[in-house]
This record gives sequence, structure tokens and C-alpha cells, in this order.
Amino acid sequence: MSREMVLAPALRPIVSPRAPVVDRDGAGLFAGCPELIGTPAAYGREEEIFGEGEEAESVYRVLQGAVRTHKVLSDGRRQITGFHLPGDLFGFEPGETHRHTAEALTGTRALVFKRRQVERLATHRAEVACQLWSFATRSLRHAQDHMLLLGRRSALERVAAFMLDVDERLGGTGLFDLPMTRRDIADYLGLTIETVSRTISQLEGEGALLRTGGRQVSLRRGRMHRLVED
Repeated sequence: MSREMVLAPALRPIVSPRAPVVDRDGAGLFAGCPELIGTPAAYGREEEIFGEGEEAESVYRVLQGAVRTHKVLSDGRRQITGFHLPGDLFGFEPGETHRHTAEALTGTRALVFKRRQVERLATHRAEVACQLWSFATRSLRHAQDHMLLLGRRSALERVAAFMLDVDERLGGTGLFDLPMTRRDIADYLGLTIETVSRTISQLEGEGALLRTGGRQVSLRRGRMHRLVED
């Protein structure tokens, strides 16, 4: 088995980039707001969606697949700042330009919204403003939790907490396909690839995690929670 759990490239869905669709695919961000039109877009594995410093003209909602955002530090190291999974909104910046680079982790589909349209509707539609507020507070809470994780947790606790977080965001069934590689996980958790590999093997040895395929992971949630809480 490869030392990195790499998600096999998915077939790029065939969608028309010119055919706008209304976001009616279920409850979530901008649901029930027919004035807000999203344009479907498809991205291949490792394809850049936007780059750091580019004008932040659009906001994105993941429909399928996964996206990572990152910054490259002055010494060349990469710091992953977030993973965005189906239902997540990303690219909504406090300034006029993007502070991070966004790339698809696998074949990914998204809805692309014009930022100005979102901002304009938020001033007139309470439900849009409330959804943006909810998004902002969740992002802040997640950033605070991540800061605590990096500052006060061991490598075992970091990886276990990360796996539990991904599982919860993908439905909380304990069985999911991990869309990111070990290098991605390392660059997100502030660890080396070797440490992530050893830690995953340790979790397997303790019966808290089982790899059932090249990318499929099965968690024993009770054991994982005990590792994080101890």
C-alpha cells in the first residue's frame, strides 16, 4: 500500500459552465433563495480554483469532492489552512483579494456565486445574512479549535481529532473515503509525513482506525474519542 492515502482521480463531471442553476440541492447555504444563482463548475484533481492575491470576485460552495486552501511560507513550506467538503462555502474574503490558494483535492463540483450579488442580497434578505453569519461563526469556531489542537495536543491526539472531524463533516457514520493525502494531513496539523504515517499505524494497532481500502477509512468512534479526551 502506498505511504500516502491518495484518493484516485475521479472522472471530471460534464457540466456546462454557461448554464446557471438555482441552488436547490437541499438545505444549506443559500437554499430557498431563488434570486441567488450559482454557476456550476468542475475541477480536476490538483487543479487550482483561485490563487493567493487574486481578486476575490466569487464565492464557492462545494457540491461534490473536496478542496484545500493553503499558503506557502517564506521558507517554502506549505501550510494548509482548511479543507472544504460538500456543503461548505469557501472563498468569501474580508478583503478584496484572496489570502490563500484553493485547489481541488479530487474531481470536484462546485457552485460559483458572484460575491457582489451575495453581498447585495445579504443587505436585503435576512435569510442570506443569517446564513453568512452562521458560516462566519462556524469558521471562527473551527479556527479556534484548530489553534488549540496545534498548540496543546500530541501527534496522536491531533490525528485522531482530525479523523473524527472529517467523519462528522461527511455524515458521522464512521466509514468514509479520505480525500486528502498524508502530506495534506501533515501540512494541516503541523506534523511531518513520517509522524502522520506512524500515528495512523498506531491508531490501527489500537483498534481505533481501520483502512478498508486504498482510501476508505473505518473509525471506532468510541475509541477515537477516548484518545482525544484522555
